[in-house]
This record gives sequence, structure tokens and C-alpha cells, in this order.
Amino acid sequence: MKFIAFDLETTGTVPGADAIVEIGAVRFDNFQVEAIYSTLVNPRKPIPAAASKVNGISDEMVANKPIIEDLLPSFAEFCEDLPMVAHNASFDAQFLTNDIKKFETIAPRGVILDTLPIARKILPGLANYKLGTLVQHLKIPSSEFHRAEADATYCGKLFIELLNRISSGGQAPRIENLIALTGRPEARFPQIIRQPKQLDWLSEL
Repeated sequence: MKFIAFDLETTGTVPGADAIVEIGAVRFDNFQVEAIYSTLVNPRKPIPAAASKVNGISDEMVANKPIIEDLLPSFAEFCEDLPMVAHNASFDAQFLTNDIKKFETIAPRGVILDTLPIARKILPGLANYKLGTLVQHLKIPSSEFHRAEADATYCGKLFIELLNRISSGGQAPRIENLIALTGRPEARFPQIIRQPKQLDWLSEL
């Protein structure tokens, strides 16, 4: 199965008010890492100390990095129409959706899958379902957390472990069955058709 595992680091928890400071996406093919998309993002605002304490990303690290509207097209091209897998996916998806709409950029076209509710169904009885807890429980090799590329890689490997537990005869489950496991409706990023801006002089005719 080919899919994209992705993760974001942000200045806070509120899409629209807070901003993305790092994108990490890992393309898996046949359960192996095929390609990586990883970049810091200039949020055009100071990074709060509380956020830096979690992810280790400072204002100095992002000062000369690209802004989000310049990165979204290349991110979308990397992801294409492959399934998009994240842990607590609604958090990351809301941030990306806010910027996709705001800047009217192209977006990944694949269905969004969340390893959090899938893990709750397949691995019942754990103390919690944080990414770190699941990685440790499944003995997935790990080092740092709360950096986008690393967490995306862990998420992808977690997804593979979950697939292995529900695959039949070596065949991965159908996408609709994975969506059903999340207990939520199918989710995708908005596909924006950018409208040409009317020239000012036309409005005066």
C-alpha cells in the first residue's frame, strides 16, 4: 500500500490564530520509506516560548525559511492523491485546510486517515493513545518526538503495524474499511478552484 504520513509543528493549537512552523511528510510504498518532504516554515510571527519548549523550534531557525503559501503547492504535489495518514489527524488537517482556503492553493487529493481512533479500535486497553505511547507499546524504534519529520515517520510505521494486525492474506484493508474504523465520515482537503481577480479598472466600467 502506498500512502503519505504527515505531521505539523505549530505556534499553538488554534488554526487561524496560530501558524504552522514545520511540515513533515513521508511517502511509504510497500511499507518502506520512499521519499520525504520536510521543511521549516516562517510563521511571520514570534513563536511562543511554550511552543518552542515542546518542539525545540526557535524564531532564529525559521527566520529565513519559506512562508506557508509558497510551500503548499510543492506539498500538494508531493502528496498527490495518496491516502494522507496522521495521528489525531483533525488537528493537522484543520491547520492545513485553513491555509489552503486562505491562500487558495492546490491541496493533497487523497482521503485523510487518522491513526488515533484506528489504534483505539485495534489496540484496546492502553493507558492512553498518544503517539509516543503507541510507538513504545509496539516497540517501534524512536528517538526524538515533536519534530514533524520524525513524528510523521513514527505515524507511518504505526499505521503499518495497525494494518498488519487487520490484513487478511497479505492484502491491506480497503480504504472504505479503514475510514469505517475511524468512526468518522470520509475527510479530504478542500480542492480550491482559484477564481481570477477582476481588475480594478473593470469594476469602474
